Amino acid sequence: MNDASHSRARALLARATAGIPEHRNPVTHVADLPARPEQVTEWPEWTPAEVVDALQRTGITQPWTHQTSGASAAWDGSDVIVATGTASGKSLVYQLPVLSALVTDPGATALYLAPTKALGADQLRSITELGLDSVRAASYDGDTPREERDWVRRHGRWVFSNPDMLHRGILGSHARWASFFRKLRYVVVDECHSYRGVFGSHVALLLRRLQRVARHYGAEPVFVLASATTADPAEFAQRLTGRPAAAVTEDASPRGPRTVALWEPPLLDELTGENGAPVRRSAGAEAARILAELVIEGARTLAFVRSRHGAELTSLGAKRILSEVDPELADTVAAYRAGFLPEERRRLEKDLMERRLLGVATTNALELGVDISGLDSVVLAGYPGTLASFWQQSGRAGRAGDDALVVFVARDDPLDTYLVHHPHALLDRPVETAVLDPANPYVLAPQLACAAAELPLKAGELDAFGGEEARSVLDALVADGVLRRRPSGWYWTARDRPQFDVDIRGSGGEQVAVVEADTSRMLGTVDPGSACGTVHPGAVYLHQGSSYVVDDLDLETGVALVHAEDPEWNTSPREVVDIEVLATHRKERFGGVTVCLGDVAVTSRVVGYLRRLPSGEVLDQVPLDLPEEELRTRAVWYTISEDLLEGITWPDGTDESRSRAPGGAGVESARLPGALHAAEHAAIGLLPLFATCDRWDIGGVSTALHADTGEATVFVHDGHPGGAGFADRGFAALVPWLAATREAIVSCECPAGCPSCVQSPKCGNGNEPLDKAGAVTVLDIVLGAVGDGEHGHGVLQATDGAVAG
Repeated sequence: MNDASHSRARALLARATAGIPEHRNPVTHVADLPARPEQVTEWPEWTPAEVVDALQRTGITQPWTHQTSGASAAWDGSDVIVATGTASGKSLVYQLPVLSALVTDPGATALYLAPTKALGADQLRSITELGLDSVRAASYDGDTPREERDWVRRHGRWVFSNPDMLHRGILGSHARWASFFRKLRYVVVDECHSYRGVFGSHVALLLRRLQRVARHYGAEPVFVLASATTADPAEFAQRLTGRPAAAVTEDASPRGPRTVALWEPPLLDELTGENGAPVRRSAGAEAARILAELVIEGARTLAFVRSRHGAELTSLGAKRILSEVDPELADTVAAYRAGFLPEERRRLEKDLMERRLLGVATTNALELGVDISGLDSVVLAGYPGTLASFWQQSGRAGRAGDDALVVFVARDDPLDTYLVHHPHALLDRPVETAVLDPANPYVLAPQLACAAAELPLKAGELDAFGGEEARSVLDALVADGVLRRRPSGWYWTARDRPQFDVDIRGSGGEQVAVVEADTSRMLGTVDPGSACGTVHPGAVYLHQGSSYVVDDLDLETGVALVHAEDPEWNTSPREVVDIEVLATHRKERFGGVTVCLGDVAVTSRVVGYLRRLPSGEVLDQVPLDLPEEELRTRAVWYTISEDLLEGITWPDGTDESRSRAPGGAGVESARLPGALHAAEHAAIGLLPLFATCDRWDIGGVSTALHADTGEATVFVHDGHPGGAGFADRGFAALVPWLAATREAIVSCECPAGCPSCVQSPKCGNGNEPLDKAGAVTVLDIVLGAVGDGEHGHGVLQATDGAVAG
C-alpha cells in the first residue's frame, strides 16, 4: 500500500535516502501500516463526578472502551493487566478506580510502582495536576528528602515509589507504615513488561512479600498492571504477582498510519575489523545522518540509541551535519538520557513538544511512559532487545493521528542483520513473553530471608513462594544459620535487616563500587561476577555520557578506582572459559544429536583485553593477571556424535578427514572447532529473538570434544547465577532458534564472517577460530536430526537429580 495517507512519511524517507546511489540503497524493506480509528464509550457510572470533571479538564472528553473495561474490572475487585500499545491511555485504567476509591473513602490508600524514578515522577505530576487535594499523592523514592519521608508515611494516600524503595525502605520498616497498609486498596505495577530475567524474578518475590505484609494488617489490595503489548499477559501477570488477573488487550485508541523502513548500513570498503572482517558504518553514525536529514525537513524526530554515550554522539553528529547546512538548525537537536536533572528533562520535553527542538537522540528513557506524543518520525539505532520495546519506541511516532515514519537501523550484529532481511520476524511476529524464574535459588534465598526478617514465615505461606523449592531453600538457610526453625515457622536470627544486602537488580552478591580516585566520588556499581570483564585495569568505563579509564581493581575490598579520560578507543576483555555439566534436567535424543537443558558451572578468567577504535580496527592486546571466577547457572546445549561428524562433507567439497588415534578415538578435523565456535556465536546473537534478553545476558562455550558429554558440544548459558530463564526458552524453541541462526549466517554478504553474522564483540578468544561456512554445515546436521524428531520422534528424558557428564 502506498496511498496518500502515507505520503508525508514516504517523502521523509525519500529525503533520508537522497543522494545515495541505487545500488547502495540501505533500505531493505518498507511496510505501510494502516491507521486505526478510536472507539469511545461513556464514563463508568461508579466514577465520582469530581474525578470525571478533573480528567475532562485535562482534555479527556470520553474514555476509550478498553480503558473502561479494565477500570471496571479493577473496581469490581479483580486483578487486571492492561497490555496495549504506546499512547493507548493505560494510565487511565488504574487512575479511574484508584482516584474513585480515594475520593469516596477518606481512609483508603494506594501504592504505585514504576521501574524508573523518572516514570514515577511523570505519573505523580499528572495526578497532582488534576487538583484533587484529598488524594494527597506523594513520592517516596531515593530522591525524597529525609524530612519529607515522615510526612509521606503519616499522610500520603497515593504513594509513588519503585521496587527498590519498596524492598529497602517500606517493607523492611512496615510497622512505621501500619496505617497505610491497613487501608491499602490498590497496587499499581506500571510498565511491568520491564520486569524480566533476574530483576523480574526478584520483583515477583517482592510482590509476594508485599501481599503478606498487607494481609498482616488486614488488607487484600487489588493489583492493576500496565504493560506494553506482550504474549499471554494474563499468564505473565500471574507469574509476576502469584495471582490470576483479567487481561485487557483490545486497543481502542486511535493510531495514525505509519511507514516502517528497515535500513542496513553499508560496508565500509576502506576499513577492516578484527581478523580482517569487513566493517559496517555504525548504526549511531547512520542514525545521526538520518536525524539531520529529517530535521532539515522540519520533522520532529526521536532517535533511540542503545547507550547514553551513543545518544550524546548521535546528537553531536547530527548537529555537526546541520551546522554545515544552517547553523540555527543545529540548535534544534539535543540529547536526552537518564542522569539528567529533573529540570533538564522537563525543559527538553517542553522544547520538543513546543517545536523549539526538532530532533532528540535518546536512550530508552523516552520509551517508558513519558508523555512525548505526536512526533513525525522515530529512528531506532539498533534493535532494542524485545519486540515489546520496538513497538513502544515506534509508537512515539504518529500519536496525533497523522502519518509518521519509523526507521529501524541495524547494528553490526547477527540479530539486527537477520531482522532487516526477514521483516516478517519484526513486523508480523507476536511479541515475546517476558522471562522470569522466581524459583531461582539464588533469588529465592535472599528474598525468603527478607520475608522472614519482615514477619516470621509460616508453612502455609510457602506455596506462594514456590512450595517445595522454597522449603528446600529454607532448610539451607537454617543450616547456614541465617534463619531459625521453630514449630510456628522460620525466624530471622540477626539484629540487622537483610534488605540492604540484597540487590534486586543484580544477583544478590556484594557489589563492586566504581570510585573516581581524585574526588572519591562513587560513580556506580557493577556485579561482582562481571567486574573482571567490565572494570579490569585499563578498561574504558562509561557513566552518564562521561568516559573513565580504570586504574585499579581490588576485588577483596570491592572497589575499582578510575580517572576521567576519553580515549579514542574502547576496550573488550579476552578470557579463558571452561564449562562443567552439574545436572541434566531434560534430554532429547535425535539420532546422533542430543539436546539438553540443565545446570552448569562456568569457570572463566580474564587474561587480557583488546583496545579497538570505533571503526572496529584493533590497536593491540594487553595482558592481565586476574583470578578465576565461577558462575553456576542454567544452560541449553547440543552434542553431535562422532558418527555424524565422520560423514561431513565440508563446504569446500572435500570429505571430512579424520585420523584415528590409538584406541580408536577420532581426532577432529581442523575445521570443526571454528565451525562450532561460529555456530555458538550466531546462536547467542539470535536467542534474543525468542527470549526477552540481550546478548550480554547470555554466554556460550563450544568444544570439539567436551569432557562431560564425550562429544562435540555447543553450550549457551544464562549469564546470571542460578539462571534467568533464557536457556529454558532456547530449549523450548530450539528448532526455530537454530533455523533463524542458520538463516542469519547464510544471508550475510560477507565472505568469511563478520560482526553481522558470526563474530562477537564479547568473544573471550578474539573471534578465533571461526569458520562461517562450517557453522552452516554444523547447523544443517543439527536441524536435519532435530527437525525430523521435533514432533515426538525424539527420546525425552526428564530427571530431577544430577546426571553428571
